[in-house]
Amino acid sequence: MKFGLIYELSTPRPFTRETQKAVFEHAIEQVVVADELGFSSVWCVEHHFLEEYSHASCPDMFLAAVARETKRIRLGFGIATCVPAMHHPIRLAEKAAFLDILSGGRVEFGTGRTSTWNELGGFNACVDDTKRSWDEYCRVIPQMWQQERYGYEGSFHTMPERNVLPKPWQEPHPPLWVAVTGHGTELDAADRGMGALILSIADVERNIPRFEAYRERVKKAEPVGAFVNDQIAVANWMFCHRDGQYARQRGEEMVATFGYMAGQTVEISEAYPASNYTAIGLLGTLRPDPHAPGEQKLPPSGLCFGDPATLVDTVRRWEAAGADHLVFMIQARETVPQQEVLDSLRLFAREVMPQFGAQASRRAAGAAR
Repeated sequence: MKFGLIYELSTPRPFTRETQKAVFEHAIEQVVVADELGFSSVWCVEHHFLEEYSHASCPDMFLAAVARETKRIRLGFGIATCVPAMHHPIRLAEKAAFLDILSGGRVEFGTGRTSTWNELGGFNACVDDTKRSWDEYCRVIPQMWQQERYGYEGSFHTMPERNVLPKPWQEPHPPLWVAVTGHGTELDAADRGMGALILSIADVERNIPRFEAYRERVKKAEPVGAFVNDQIAVANWMFCHRDGQYARQRGEEMVATFGYMAGQTVEISEAYPASNYTAIGLLGTLRPDPHAPGEQKLPPSGLCFGDPATLVDTVRRWEAAGADHLVFMIQARETVPQQEVLDSLRLFAREVMPQFGAQASRRAAGAAR
């Protein structure tokens, strides 16, 4: 089991220069500490126009800043939005390769097609085409990295033969991933030989059928890149504290804040529904249905809020279910003071991570000393 971080860079009002800068600086400091502690990866999403919820419009710039401050932690590029109105595939290939060189070969390349009408509408993107454009991008970008000269005529982009530069540091190219929200996308990932980054948090046991289906399907993958990236990562929330009740209280505050911020992504999708956008991602499993039976009103049991012993138990359940990575959200609109966030990371690294790998144990011990 590996552990990482994932950032939305959510920002509280008022949107002053100082507030926005503090959010960015706090996140960078957290990643530097995580690198020292032995966390394996950091991901930064891409979102546009989502006030408070996510100000991460340029994840490549955030990761470039992180790359020069860290030594080992892997850099989850994006989720790179594979929508022509937002990005040309050449530009995504160039940016990811550039970051791979700057970081000495630490990029993980995540793909997706965004999930909100706010963003798609802001760019005048055609919502009905995003699944097909994503598929085309996944197939052409690895070719741009591997071939000296590359040309293409397709449905969503056409280019004359050119040498797309620079080429990635990793050979043959960075591992490929897909952001998974709606059910079935994990199978799309498996078919293409790509890792599944599951963003729809739910109870551990509810994910087991998805994990099993991915593992079975990926055996027959026809990879869009040069190799099969057979991995499952699950986005989660984490706050670790000696006082388990306090940890759960902090965690509930973050989830409630996230739910408030994410409401804007649901309202617009309900007003302008689309058949190929049926999931609402992270938010869907964090907003209990008030009309559901009693036990279903509780938040997902797989969330990592609690004392170290509780978190060891929760992580073991994810591990037994078949997850390879847990990538944690550790802040929401600066709800938790920065020192408490850093203390949580250190406690998790010192007492939870050693239970899941010798490498993490050595780094955590060294950082503690």
